Amino acid sequence: MPQDTRSESVANLRKSYERDTLEEDRAAKAPLAQFRVWLDEAIAAAIPEPNAMTLATVGNDGRPSTRVVLIKGYDEQGIVWYTNYNSRKGRELLAHRWAALQFHWVELERVVRIEGAVERVSDAESDAYYSSRPLDSRIGAWASPQSEPITSRAVLVARAAEAALRHGLNPVRPPHWGGYRLCPDRWEFWQGRASRLHDRLSYRADPEAPGGWRRERLAP
Repeated sequence: MPQDTRSESVANLRKSYERDTLEEDRAAKAPLAQFRVWLDEAIAAAIPEPNAMTLATVGNDGRPSTRVVLIKGYDEQGIVWYTNYNSRKGRELLAHRWAALQFHWVELERVVRIEGAVERVSDAESDAYYSSRPLDSRIGAWASPQSEPITSRAVLVARAAEAALRHGLNPVRPPHWGGYRLCPDRWEFWQGRASRLHDRLSYRADPEAPGGWRRERLAP
């Protein structure tokens, strides 16, 4: 049987990571401070969508699922994004409150992984963010039965037109739409290095550690 050259070409893809390092004497003592530095640098580098992050959840059947969402805020409490509560991720978070996030800034050869429990943000926070969105996005939150099967795109367009007529220029936030906050208890910062000897610094919540976080270097 002839060998699949496409598979072979994928197997032979290689990249040497040599852009930067992540040493303990340069890293912040607290993970949020380190995250702020790296996110600011990703934004300053003008890489595509530096605010994009992969969200991983798990269903009642034990099957994990991922999707890309956008960070909309962060502080000592956690990382915030907004979505439809009735979507697959919303249903899975209702059943299992633990989740994981991952940022991958390819151009900077960096990854940030974050794990923790998830909670809904307050209605006031969701209202404030919803009102700041473009009108089309606010209408879209009413129009899309996120994650549910639809027969065609025309159905979605018709629902959006109907929602625009019904809600006008000042739609209120749909009750099924709002924010989530992941409250981290684990962080990992990954910096690509040559020869696959990457730098990995892990931060784990530990009330007995200085500042409440135990920092460790992980083998690549």
